[in-house]
Amino acid sequence: MDAAKIKAYADKLYQAERNRKAIAPLTGQDSSLTVDDAYQIQLENVKAVLSLGHVISGKKIGLTSPGIQKQMGVDEPDYGHLYAAMDCKDGKVNTAALLQPKIEGEIAFILKADLAGGKVTREDVIKATDYVVASFEIVDSRIADWKIKLPDTIADNASSGRYVLGANKVRLGDVDLTKVTMKLYKNQGELVGEGTGAAVLGDPCISVAWLANRLWTYGVTLKAGEVILSGAFSAAPLATKGDSFRAEFSTLGTVEAQFV
Repeated sequence: MDAAKIKAYADKLYQAERNRKAIAPLTGQDSSLTVDDAYQIQLENVKAVLSLGHVISGKKIGLTSPGIQKQMGVDEPDYGHLYAAMDCKDGKVNTAALLQPKIEGEIAFILKADLAGGKVTREDVIKATDYVVASFEIVDSRIADWKIKLPDTIADNASSGRYVLGANKVRLGDVDLTKVTMKLYKNQGELVGEGTGAAVLGDPCISVAWLANRLWTYGVTLKAGEVILSGAFSAAPLATKGDSFRAEFSTLGTVEAQFV
């Protein structure tokens, strides 16, 4: 796809986010849109956001469960960029700044070393990780009614929105992430999701290794200090103003979010 089209589609998504008005799926507007085109659209908007003074704080990985991959007709995850402004440090999520948010319980990796090259392994990820924490990813789509195909969500920064990090820092040597369990509760204790770390590509460490290797094809390196959201433990319920959520993880503790 030529650069003019890439820029035009990027602009549509950029304006949709800022105006908080969703647009029709890009794949409906252009059936020729490929995954590589979509990543170029995403990167075009990364440049636009950075030009405003925002800072990249990490990356997110999506489509990590076999069920979601089957639903989307793909055989690998996708990724998007996180910015420092997305970090809801007090656990409060400004609903008015989003279009149609959903929430996912995940494990977040905080890196202490770069992960570069195209042959990053699970063991490399363990060595490069400072600690992990319980986290929420608040996903959001600039595509109307979440009617997305793979190129739509990739172009839309993998449907990134906001994130919340838990306070309990755990070293990877102290936990088997594949056996970590999570229960997601809404409002007055309604159980709305549950899962285990094994749902994330079999092992969240493998998910982070996949990301490092995929990014390398675009010349991008995971950096020390970055937050890596490794993938959802369960399906993402919708979140509206007034909702509160609590995710309870074995070993990692809890994380809470309020939509205000």
